[in-house]
Amino acid sequence: MHLAILMTNTDESDFAQQHPKDGEKFTDLIQLSRPDWTTEVFSVKDGVFPDDLSRFDGVIITGSPASVRNDAGWTRRLLDLIRTLHGQEMPIFGACFGHQAIALALGGALDDNPEGWVHGLTPNEIIARESWMGCLPDRIHLCASHKEQVSALPEGARNLMVSTQCMTSGFAIGRHIYTTQHHPEMSAGFIAALTEDMAPILGAELAERARSSLTHMANQRDYALSIAEFFEQARSV
Repeated sequence: MHLAILMTNTDESDFAQQHPKDGEKFTDLIQLSRPDWTTEVFSVKDGVFPDDLSRFDGVIITGSPASVRNDAGWTRRLLDLIRTLHGQEMPIFGACFGHQAIALALGGALDDNPEGWVHGLTPNEIIARESWMGCLPDRIHLCASHKEQVSALPEGARNLMVSTQCMTSGFAIGRHIYTTQHHPEMSAGFIAALTEDMAPILGAELAERARSSLTHMANQRDYALSIAEFFEQARSV
């Protein structure tokens, strides 16, 4: 399969320059289970959008430190594109910012997390399963870094996962939309480095909690397989 990665990450800090960009991280993620799949990256946060998505088998929308509620021109354009793709039933996977953008574009709502930042490795309980989720355990650990969340789902969306800090940590619509609030693309090394970089923002208590959470292992390979199986079943119609 050939996937379009819509890169929304606005971080251009020195830290970001020292680590792989999101296009590379999501390509590596999908190739954990499908090494022959290919991707093209479009920096939509810089206004670079694909001219023709019909030549792709699906779309991935990445995470970002930007807020979906920022009302930036590129964000409005992305929300319009999501509505168009939804109408065409183009397969879309969204992570963090992507998850929130899909929800907001299709009639859902966002809000601040009541307790502020959620950061580190988070346990999630699967409360509903789609056909492509058979590879996932009932409790799945994924990297997280966010301070907003989906507070109301779009019409027809099914809540798939919850955590103690997030009422909707993943949802699906039809067979063509699959999301997570979290960051399956983040490696153990990256989330550890990000935790240290963000420690002044997180505060001492939360930073230490995040460090402690990283003694567990993320279910990255399991989740990568669920993404691959999602795209495969969506294209099998």
